[in-house]
Amino acid sequence: MSVNWDLVREEFPSLSHWTYLNTATFGQIPKRSTKAMESHFARRDEFACNDFLGWFDDADRIRGQVAQLIHATPADIAFIMNASTALSLLLGGIGWKPGDRIVTFENEFPNQFYYPSLLASRGVEFVETTWDRFYDSITPETRLVVMSTVSYMTGFRAPLEEIGRFLRERGVMLFLDGTQSLGALEFDVRAVQPDMLAVHAYKWLLSPNGAGFMYVSPGLRERLEPNVVGWRSHREWRNHDRLHHGQPEFKTEAEKYEGGMLNFAGVYAMGASVGMVLDLGPAVVEERVNTLAAQVRGVLRRAGARLLFDELPHHDSPIVAASFDCDTEELTRRLKAERVLVASRHGRLRVSPHFYNNEDDIDRFASVLKND
Repeated sequence: MSVNWDLVREEFPSLSHWTYLNTATFGQIPKRSTKAMESHFARRDEFACNDFLGWFDDADRIRGQVAQLIHATPADIAFIMNASTALSLLLGGIGWKPGDRIVTFENEFPNQFYYPSLLASRGVEFVETTWDRFYDSITPETRLVVMSTVSYMTGFRAPLEEIGRFLRERGVMLFLDGTQSLGALEFDVRAVQPDMLAVHAYKWLLSPNGAGFMYVSPGLRERLEPNVVGWRSHREWRNHDRLHHGQPEFKTEAEKYEGGMLNFAGVYAMGASVGMVLDLGPAVVEERVNTLAAQVRGVLRRAGARLLFDELPHHDSPIVAASFDCDTEELTRRLKAERVLVASRHGRLRVSPHFYNNEDDIDRFASVLKND
């Protein structure tokens, strides 16, 4: 069954007055997700929050939707506020020794640099590498690779299944930040087998800030202790009339990392957005996004840009990075003045279409870019 993309587009009010090609900065929130938040607040007013345990039942349903999206199980999923929360949990829970090594790629998001670099005080070596040197950088001392599924800066899309297999054979853990691809590109944890996948859903998963999730593999859950411990840490927390007093007994599910109350408005909105992607079909969404990205690349080539896609392997992603013989920050400002929104990142123009865009958006971008 074909998708009526015009009808889908009506879910996003901002697209009526902006040519929005900047999902790698923020995704636009569909009406159904805003309605989900409003319904939660209306429910609070109606029931005075006396039904709050039912909110957790809804959260578990949404946990199941998230698991379906990435081919995991609900037990693997915990809700988080942002991707840095997940990475901090992992890095803070490893017993680092002098000489241990962490590897990441150049041009990574700052999350992947900041905390690992601080571990130098404990004798941990932190290495940035290019793709062509990646496999040589994995030494016997390497304990962890930290990387994004798609680079926010360049659109680099590493071959994750290949990398995951290589690291497993050497006993190296893999942390993936999926913020710049989940919701646009398909992802299967069964094929990649990361130890942890973190997603802040405010970009391609079209959710509010502060809504996100992490996948924690069963093997990692056996040895990674929670670092946020609260009233929901004990395995029988639902018995809220007689909460356990004393040392908590953790569940085996990833839920044990949540600790306390959730950002329910954000969780409900994320659930609606994830549901939208599932209803459209993740494969259909990926095909749509890749088609629009290819059209963007054509526009940029005709405008005289140099594309990383044309020069290097593994840049086939919805984030299109282009170089011009001009100041791209100024170019971005001039496009914005014409209500065309893109971004500039480290001297490159970054264009990032999503499934809610259409050919008229691409034509409008081309016209303004040509006139500029």
